[in-house]
Amino acid sequence: MVAQIIDGIKIAERIKTEVKDELLYIKNRFNLIPKVVSIIVGENPATEIYVNNQCKICNEIGINVEVVKINKNTTQQELENKIIQFNEDESINAIMLNLPLPPHLNQRKLQNMILPIKDIESVTAENLGKLFYAETPLVVAPCTALAVIECLKETKIELKGKHTVIVGHSEIVGKPILLMLLSSLLNSPTPTVCHIATKNLIEYTKLAEILIVAVGKPNLITEDMVKDNAVVIDVGINRIKLLDKNGREIIDEKTGKPKTKIVGDVDFENVSKKASYITPVPGGIGPITTCILAKNLLNLTKIQLNLPIEGYKIFS
Repeated sequence: MVAQIIDGIKIAERIKTEVKDELLYIKNRFNLIPKVVSIIVGENPATEIYVNNQCKICNEIGINVEVVKINKNTTQQELENKIIQFNEDESINAIMLNLPLPPHLNQRKLQNMILPIKDIESVTAENLGKLFYAETPLVVAPCTALAVIECLKETKIELKGKHTVIVGHSEIVGKPILLMLLSSLLNSPTPTVCHIATKNLIEYTKLAEILIVAVGKPNLITEDMVKDNAVVIDVGINRIKLLDKNGREIIDEKTGKPKTKIVGDVDFENVSKKASYITPVPGGIGPITTCILAKNLLNLTKIQLNLPIEGYKIFS
């Protein structure tokens, strides 16, 4: 048996089209192109790549992105003042504070200074707290967690009662996914959350009908850890060095640096022979996450314009 691939690029294109159409309506009716400010503090190559990808997608869809680069030595008060300035600027519809921040800055306090109606990543306590209210459709939510839900919906499998194991309990992936999966009173699966302190991880993963992995450890989940016909959602993005048959690094002749490739937290080649559905890395969760960011912005803009919002549907 070979697993069916959950095509993240295909899902992302669908979301992109939906958002693009609605943004065009807003542009024509209100003469408005929504704007997001993306804040980078200091220099981080990975952050730069992520923000460049944001800009590319947003430009394709019809969103104005202003990247604000701030010196790594900025003080807490200076950055707080900057966020207040963006909050008060009516031309800005959303604010994104890219991580990581320099260690002298209070990340949680800075995130919570963003107005909830401008919180595109759903990192404020108010927006995260709404995950507890099952009867209220979500307007914004953590993008990667929503991307996982989109992948599960794409399989069209019934989630009700299914034993679901989440490996990783971060505030932007593991915890939000747990709350989303529990948001239906009648149709929720039965989730278990594992993390770095979990002993004998394999005992949990082997029982999972749905396995969601978000740890950031290359090939953590191997074939022997996966139940037959499980649905496997790999959230991990890891860059590893390519090795030759003797275990030595392969050097790029042009750059003189070791060649690398991107892999997930799951041993895709072998696990895909055992699972029923699986997300690839790259091409799975990643493309969807960026498009969810655009959809969050659309919903925030609708709130600011007093337009009706359907909200996210966790269960089909």
